[in-house]
Amino acid sequence: MVTQPPRYLVTGAAGFIGSALCRYLCTQQQAQVIGLDIMSYAASRAAVAMLPSDQFQLIEGDINDMALLTKLLATHQPDGVFHLAAETHVDRSIDGPMAFVTANLVGTASVLEATRHYWHQLPENKRAAFRLLHVSTDEVYGSLGAEGAFTEDLAYAPNSPYAASKAGADHLARAWHKTYGLPVVISNCSNNYGPYQFPEKLIPLCIAKALRGEPIPVYGQGLNVRDWLYVDDHAAALHLILTKGRVGEKYNVGGAAERRNIDVVRTLCALLDELRPAASQRPHDQLITFVTDRPGHDERYAMDFSKLQRELGWQPRISFETGLRNTVSWYLANTDWVEAIRARNYGGERLGQIKAQA
Repeated sequence: MVTQPPRYLVTGAAGFIGSALCRYLCTQQQAQVIGLDIMSYAASRAAVAMLPSDQFQLIEGDINDMALLTKLLATHQPDGVFHLAAETHVDRSIDGPMAFVTANLVGTASVLEATRHYWHQLPENKRAAFRLLHVSTDEVYGSLGAEGAFTEDLAYAPNSPYAASKAGADHLARAWHKTYGLPVVISNCSNNYGPYQFPEKLIPLCIAKALRGEPIPVYGQGLNVRDWLYVDDHAAALHLILTKGRVGEKYNVGGAAERRNIDVVRTLCALLDELRPAASQRPHDQLITFVTDRPGHDERYAMDFSKLQRELGWQPRISFETGLRNTVSWYLANTDWVEAIRARNYGGERLGQIKAQA
């Protein structure tokens, strides 16, 4: 008897984490993947262009389009859904919070409801095996002091419109499980980095600025601490959580790599000095410029992912040093990808500054 490969629907499939997940599912798990993405500013067809057409199909569409979701589920009959589609940049949420409410709250409700109706009509054996993984963030927990780490049972305390919209989406996912029995699992991850990340986020933004000899902006004094997770490690964790995680549970995913922002930027500059020395021969860290901090900037994030280690045997494989070197090398080899984004829809300008109302 020939075993059919698993088939998944991935929302946000052309985004940074979504595309890494699609590449992992197709190449490491030999799965068939139907990718749905609205193809907004942060989506990249290039990030999934290498995937074979007999395994991967990218469909442009909105998760708020219930008719489209219903059709995709009925047509492709996936064994599980990875829900990653979201607006994700804190600074953009400060500038325009309503887009985050629409995408992250209303969009998640649409995915949950369409999936619930699809799940109900599945044969009993397929219904029992089906899972929906809602992918979220550590920012729902708020800000830590100098000690401690986020655990799955902490109360939520979001401090930005982005974090609040994701916290609300997490609550919706939990409610659809508790009320309707939908087999939902939730994951919350720390800061991701790696290839194909849109260059508004810290690491790719700093690389792009440094290569152009422009000031490298660091908020405040750069003392905010983040736990860094290489995106390929995250993709492996997501597959494991969907296929092996307990229904109704939450799993934190972290990189065990806490770093102050200023230390991340200085390490990045040292790598650029080694891999792409500046024409002026000046060290790249001389471009570091401290700028006014963003509103509500959380002091520290740290993830306790011992539950994921204990129950599913997962741990990050890529150290921060190796991952950052891989990332810098990728951006150096793909400057055309970054420059195309710069020319099309983002030139590296500062976002997330609250302006006085007239």
